Amino acid sequence: MKEIIPYEAIETKIYIIRDRKIMIDKDLAMLYGVETRALNQAVRRNLDRFPKDFVMTLTRTEIKRISQIVTSSNLKFSKVVFAFTEEGIAMLSSVLKSQRAIQVNITIMRTFVKLRKMLSINKDLSKRLNQLENKYDAQFKIVFDAIRELMAPPEKPKKRIGFSAKEKRARYLAKK
Repeated sequence: MKEIIPYEAIETKIYIIRDRKIMIDKDLAMLYGVETRALNQAVRRNLDRFPKDFVMTLTRTEIKRISQIVTSSNLKFSKVVFAFTEEGIAMLSSVLKSQRAIQVNITIMRTFVKLRKMLSINKDLSKRLNQLENKYDAQFKIVFDAIRELMAPPEKPKKRIGFSAKEKRARYLAKK
C-alpha cells in the first residue's frame, strides 16, 4: 500500500526534547492537512485525553533550539508550541477523525517503530563490537576504530554564510 507521506518526510520532523522523541504541532498540522490553530483547539477541547507525558508545552529555549534546526520557520515567533510524544500522536487519531488523519497517523507510528528498530540494531552492533574489542588485542584496534567510524552518522556539510559575487574580474594591464 502506498503511503500518503513518505517516511523520510516524517523522520525529519521528529526531534528529541527532554529525552523524548516528539513532533511539534505545526508539523503535525501540516501532515494532517489542518491548520495548527485547529489542531491545538481540538487538543484543548479534549485535555483529558492528553496527559503531560502525551503532550507538553515547549519553553522559549526549546522553541529557539528547534527553530534553529528548521531554518524557514516562523516557529520562534510562536507564543505556545505543543510537542506531542509518540503516545500523544496516537491519541490525536481519536481527536482528528478525517480519513487523511488516520492514514497519516499510521505512517507516523510506522516511522517511530522503524526508528526504534534502527536504534536497537545500532546498540546491539556497538555492544558486540565492544565485546570483540575486549577479546582481541591491540593488533585489531585499527580495524575496530575503522568500523566505529563507519557506524557513526555522517556529518552534515556546513552551509556557507554570505554570498559570492559572480562578476568577471577586471583585467589590469601593467605599463612597461
